[in-house]
Amino acid sequence: MRSKHRTEADFLPQLERGSQLSLERQLVRAVREAIVSGRLRPGMRLPSSRRLAAELHVNRNTVVNALAQLIAEDYLTGKPGSGTFVNEQIQPGEHHAPVHPSPYARWLRPLPEPAVFPTRKDVLEFRVCQPSTSVFPLVQWRKAWRQALQHIPLDDYSSPAGEPGLRAAITEYLARARGFICSPEDVIITCGAIQGIHLVATATLTEGAKVAFEEPGYPLARQVFEQHGAHILPIPIDENGGCIEALPEGPTGPLLVYVTPSHQFPLGVRLSVARRLALLDWATRNDALIIEDDYDSEFRYDAPPLLPLASLDRSGHVVYIGTFSKILSPSLRIGYVIATPPLRERLERLKCLMDYHTSTPPQRAIEYFMKEGYFDQHISRMRRFYAEKRSALERVLLPLNAVASFRGLEAGLHTFVEFDAQVSIDTLVQECRAGGILITDVARYYLADPDRRGLVLGYGGLELSDIEWAGMQLVSSVLKKNHW
Repeated sequence: MRSKHRTEADFLPQLERGSQLSLERQLVRAVREAIVSGRLRPGMRLPSSRRLAAELHVNRNTVVNALAQLIAEDYLTGKPGSGTFVNEQIQPGEHHAPVHPSPYARWLRPLPEPAVFPTRKDVLEFRVCQPSTSVFPLVQWRKAWRQALQHIPLDDYSSPAGEPGLRAAITEYLARARGFICSPEDVIITCGAIQGIHLVATATLTEGAKVAFEEPGYPLARQVFEQHGAHILPIPIDENGGCIEALPEGPTGPLLVYVTPSHQFPLGVRLSVARRLALLDWATRNDALIIEDDYDSEFRYDAPPLLPLASLDRSGHVVYIGTFSKILSPSLRIGYVIATPPLRERLERLKCLMDYHTSTPPQRAIEYFMKEGYFDQHISRMRRFYAEKRSALERVLLPLNAVASFRGLEAGLHTFVEFDAQVSIDTLVQECRAGGILITDVARYYLADPDRRGLVLGYGGLELSDIEWAGMQLVSSVLKKNHW
């Protein structure tokens, strides 16, 4: 009686000695791919392990172990006395082939390219929102990590809200340095400011809801709201910050208002006290939520830091978002959201659904760093350090006063240089790039056509010598073009 199985296959995969993959793993992968592609058909018998080892010039144990792995994965079946066969239940087809999914697959949601500008190593870049780590307090930072690593890892997940010690340290710092009184229970630790914005958007927005957004403003935050189905309502910026009178009244008005009141991004102006109070009154009157992104408010050079907008809130209509990215390092991915119930409770639930909680060791390290006083010392030192850089940039750009005005130099890590009509921004950007300097047109931060012409120059991550050299090249390009 003829066996129901097909005759023995002459299958000899090519194995590469010296590869990162062992010969055994190469053989497993080769047989697996041959089965799913149909080159080894269901029910086909493989050569014996002895024959395969001889033909492939490998140790027999290599073949035996590879076949055992494939049998464990159900690609092969072994029958004592009969041999090793391809599993008859596996039906090869196009869906088994190792191809990339179509970019138009119906389960792929269209997404925009994130408004994150990658760091360029081939040019000197006036990069916005980049702090300096050249004078980072490494000794104190190592002490903080040693302290954090003394704890045995927990045998369970931590609270989605974050480590209680860090939440308490944050509230103590905000009360001491910013005059913002809140409770540790109001704090949710996040993986940076953007996750905080994601959490608030998820907790509040429905498809088509309106979000009032500064124009120009932070593009990545705007994209977060757009991805939650929001309709963006641009709010113009003038010398006193956002024009609060442009906010519509009533139930058809915006549900959320996103603002950077202490140092508007990217124009650098601050929201006046009169407009802060007007914004709070508007939010209370219209039952809307204000998102205050306080991204770099620690760095004011000519006066103490401004009180957060949230410190003036008495009705629970402001959610405060802070981050350690500008103070310590963006790579830490640690930020926080401060909100009052019931929003805070929803944010904590959403944090659990998103990633359960932010990694515990970095939280404990930052907690120790703050409680030992290293954090305050670092901020004081960096404030002086950035003030020196600010002064250098202001000094080197002084010859542009005839055709430009400067905004935001009293705080933060960048300045907005607004040029008169006779200066071509496109030409200036191209000439600087050709000279090895990367500068950013303010138009990149607008949703609609820009109503200002100028450059956004980030200086925080540059060395003093680079600021002076690049600044002189920029001035030279402007003056040469205008023949002055």
